Amino acid sequence: MKKPIYKDLFVQVIVAILLGILLGQLAPATAVKMKPLGDAFINLIKMMIAPIIFCTIVSGVAGMGSMKQVGRVGAKALLCFEVITTLALIIGMVLVEIYKPGNSLHIDASQIDVSMVKAQTEHVEMASVQEFFMHMIPTTLVGAFSSGEILQVLLVAVFFAAALPALGERGKQMLGFLDVFSHILFKMVDLITRLAPFGAFGAMAFTVGKFGIASLRDLGELVLMFYVTCALFIMVALWPMMKFYCKLSTWGFLKYIREEIFIVLGTSSSESVLPRLMEKLELLGCSKPVVGMVVPTGYSFNLVGSSIYFTMGALFITYATHTPITFWQEISLLGVLLVASKGAAGVSGSAFIVLAATLSTMKIMPPATLDVGLALIFAVDRFMSTGRAITNLIGNGITTIVVAKWENALDHKMAEKALKEGSPEL
Repeated sequence: MKKPIYKDLFVQVIVAILLGILLGQLAPATAVKMKPLGDAFINLIKMMIAPIIFCTIVSGVAGMGSMKQVGRVGAKALLCFEVITTLALIIGMVLVEIYKPGNSLHIDASQIDVSMVKAQTEHVEMASVQEFFMHMIPTTLVGAFSSGEILQVLLVAVFFAAALPALGERGKQMLGFLDVFSHILFKMVDLITRLAPFGAFGAMAFTVGKFGIASLRDLGELVLMFYVTCALFIMVALWPMMKFYCKLSTWGFLKYIREEIFIVLGTSSSESVLPRLMEKLELLGCSKPVVGMVVPTGYSFNLVGSSIYFTMGALFITYATHTPITFWQEISLLGVLLVASKGAAGVSGSAFIVLAATLSTMKIMPPATLDVGLALIFAVDRFMSTGRAITNLIGNGITTIVVAKWENALDHKMAEKALKEGSPEL
């Protein structure tokens, strides 16, 4: 029997989001106090991510049978990430050049409050390539799990999996234990996910209550254009990969992960559905080793939504502040952002901080002008973060399917059946 509609998580999250918006509009002061609900849900999910990634990657690497295959899958994933991220940056830059959002703004710098921006970016510096790779190495084995750094957990897991075969039968027993443990972790995630409506309600109520919608009307052009660009990126870059290479329906995949999309819509965090995305991709027919390698890595190296945000935000600031920028400066900016986007997930404050650090490092405009431009972006960053997170989620899901197909590790019949039947009951 089909379960009642009110028990569907998809429906519950939509209702929670609408109630959050309503409360934010009618009682902003009360709505702001709902923030702990959203934070609590995200923190509950985050506490599960490190152990789940560890178990999944160890299981996946061991399942591949050789480090040569691990390297091959990793290389294919990184190549896909680089191509897709570059496309995202270029699409964002081209559309900004065509429509020039912010060009009509006449800003009075004295009327812009930059204090919050300075507090966010005062001690931020662009990490060098050396610092980025050194940051991947945890100071202690346990430190990788306590800090929640995905790349550090991934590194520990790969070394752990590589050491297991040396233990012979005891290594197989450990692998069996981790397999059972991972099933327990995923069941815990399923229980936590039932609280998603509360998290979505709290996060959305806080956003609308704190920032309002009407007060952001002047910057609505940038927000609208950002969402249109994200949708265009999915159609122009991701749809052909699914249609012509994987022979699967992009729309079917979006319906397949609709619950995850709406959870991200409410919480503005793609990490809140990372374990569920991995589980659903396995049910879609992608092999567990590929899912275990590609999805966690993609959460640090395949931030396509953030990449679109970087180029659009940077060029919007130049137009809004009427700062001239040459073609070669734009190309340089594209190159720097291509590298900077890889570290966005590991930076406190995420994409906005990386954007500020990049522009500060490149010195395209005077510091005072930059602060004014960043203040404009900061005003709508919370609304744009939702689009970033959703696009990152979709991009990582489709990239994993592409890599699985490339590696001959995709059960096509299973995938077609899953997309036809829709979102599974987890």
